[in-house]
Formats: sequence, C-alpha cells, structure tokens
Amino acid sequence: MSKLIVILGPTATGKTKLAARLAFEFDGEIISADSRQVYKGMNIGTGKDLDDYVVNGKKVPYHLIDILEPEEEYNLYSFKENFLQAYDDILARGKSPFLAGGTGMYLSAIINNYQLKQINFEADEYAKLNSLNFDELKNILLTVKSTLHNKTDLVDKERVIKAILVAKAMENKLNRNISSLIIGINLERSEVKKRITERLKKRLDEGMIDEIKMLVENGISFEKLNYFGLEYKFAGMYLKGELSYMAMFQKLNSAIHNFAKRQMTWFRKMEKEGTQIHWIHGNDFGEAKEIIIMNR
Repeated sequence: MSKLIVILGPTATGKTKLAARLAFEFDGEIISADSRQVYKGMNIGTGKDLDDYVVNGKKVPYHLIDILEPEEEYNLYSFKENFLQAYDDILARGKSPFLAGGTGMYLSAIINNYQLKQINFEADEYAKLNSLNFDELKNILLTVKSTLHNKTDLVDKERVIKAILVAKAMENKLNRNISSLIIGINLERSEVKKRITERLKKRLDEGMIDEIKMLVENGISFEKLNYFGLEYKFAGMYLKGELSYMAMFQKLNSAIHNFAKRQMTWFRKMEKEGTQIHWIHGNDFGEAKEIIIMNR
C-alpha cells in the first residue's frame, strides 16, 4: 500500500484493536499517536492494552510506545520527528504503515503536514517571555493560538512559555506531505460513555491507583501528574487526600466523557478544514478492510 492508514476516534472505541487486526491483515506496523503512551511505567492509566497488538497469536509491531521516562519532556515536534523516523523505517522494510491514536494534534500534524521547527528554550525569546507575569503570558498565548485545545498549557508559567514558543514555531521544519487514508470509528455518545465508565472501573480494579502511586514514590511530582491529566490528575488528588475515592471516580469519569467529546469536536474540525474521514460504525473490521481495499 502506498498510503498511510490512519485509525482515529474517541477514547474507548477500540482503535488499537482494529488497527492491529488491519495491520496484521495488510502486513503492517502501527505508529502510536498518543501523547502519554510514549512514557514507560504508565501502562494502565494510559490504556496501552498491549495485548491488543497480538493477533492470531502473533505480535503486531508497534512504535512510539514506552520510549521515554516520565520525567522527560515530549512535544509535537518530538512526535513528528519520531513519527517520520518510524514511518521511513517501516517503508524501508517493505511494510505498510498505520497510524492509530486519539491525540488530535498529533494526528493533524501528520495528516495536514504541520510545519514545525525545533525550539531552543534557552534562546533570547525565552528570556524575554520569562520576564513577563503569568497573566501577560496567557494573553500572548491566546493571541498566537486563539483556539486552545490543550488546557494544560495554562497550568503554570513554564508551560505557557513553551506553548507560546511552539505556537510561533509552526514553520520551516519536518516538512513532508504524506498521502493518508483515514478511517474514523464512530459510536453513539451513550455507547461511548458506557464504555468509558466500564473501562475506568476495570482499570481501577487492575491497579491503576497503585501504578500511579509507584510513579510518585519514584519521584514524579503531583504537579507532573497534573500535567499528564485525566487519570493522573485525579488519582493524584486522591493520593494527596484532596478527594475521596468515590469523588475521584465520579470526577474522573466525567472528565473522560468530556475528553471524548473534545476529541470528536477536533475530528469534526478536521473535516470542516478539508480532511476526508471514512467513518465506520464501531471498530468494524470488515467495513474498514473494504475501505482500504477500495482506496489503496
């Protein structure tokens, strides 16, 4: 196949399982488009579900999972650079590349060829921004990036400065137009909400809190947990004693539901801007396979 096959959709809709089955069928490998699964030791909370990559007893190769320690920084530039390395490697070995995940910005960076250049956070511009107060920085960020999808950019001064620099740097580097065939998983919102709640209960039963507690014991700050968002943010609040277990569950469950809505908003925005997404009902393997055969 000459095209990159992209599998996208809101959380808890079975993207990984579908992508693995398709990659197995078409002799492919999967590149993950998930901003948190790059980190080691964050398995249950990020939903790596590595068993989903095993199809008919064979492990489907995957990329950009477990490549960093939780203490390390990762950004859009890093992702696109890593993606292109993996993409070229897959093609060089005669395999078919698949991109699967739910981080909208990462997906758009590849599909729409965002122009990025590496940021030097020690440069003069960083020093100038660092001299401003928090409110001034927030105003600048909202000016250079009027549609702010990642609210964690407003958590602290350092995050705001880096977000400003990244927004200003959407140019001049990692320029590669890649032909893509995009398949989107669509489910009724009620079904997505049901799956999210069931999956959250399962992850908690599997030891998600203990896994996050281990991160803290290994030196990850509660501030960094907050940066990771969702499961890590609310579990951190529970571990600090700021939320009861039930309150943590309810708030986290609601936050993931809202996250799924924001994901669909992002995908609809992509469509309005000209990206063609072939929507299928649920993770229907047969329907997705037919789309690939018809458009390869």
